[in-house]
Amino acid sequence: MTLVTAGDGQPVRTVVEAVREWAEEQDVGLETVTAAGDSDLIPAVTRAMDTEADLIVSAGDDLVDPLVNVTPNHLDQQFLVVGAELAEPTENVTAVDWTGASFRGEGLGTPSAYDAASFTPARCAAAVRAGTAAVLSGRTGIVVWMDDF
Repeated sequence: MTLVTAGDGQPVRTVVEAVREWAEEQDVGLETVTAAGDSDLIPAVTRAMDTEADLIVSAGDDLVDPLVNVTPNHLDQQFLVVGAELAEPTENVTAVDWTGASFRGEGLGTPSAYDAASFTPARCAAAVRAGTAAVLSGRTGIVVWMDDF
């Protein structure tokens, strides 16, 4: 599994930690690719794909639009977006979202219900578990909604 990250705010840090903990608990190898700013977002996604991981997990709202550009051209690569979603996902993109998160990119700005405090360690851990379970069971191209948490 490869984790691609952008930004260093509390929501991103919490998702990153949840992914790392899940990988450790499940004894899954994890590589991390970090975008070094706005001009490195698409290259970071490309570097993540270069790892040839079974699953690429994204952490950070800044990655939503780059994923919209990249994912439809790489349908053989599975992606998991935690705490955001693509407005028009393809079959290889699964997202886990909740009220308080749900950033969708495309210049829409941050949703009015956005709440960084909703990215709790427990919720992000559950989101990673739900998202990886969806991908592993073949339920891809969907948004798993986690309001009742």
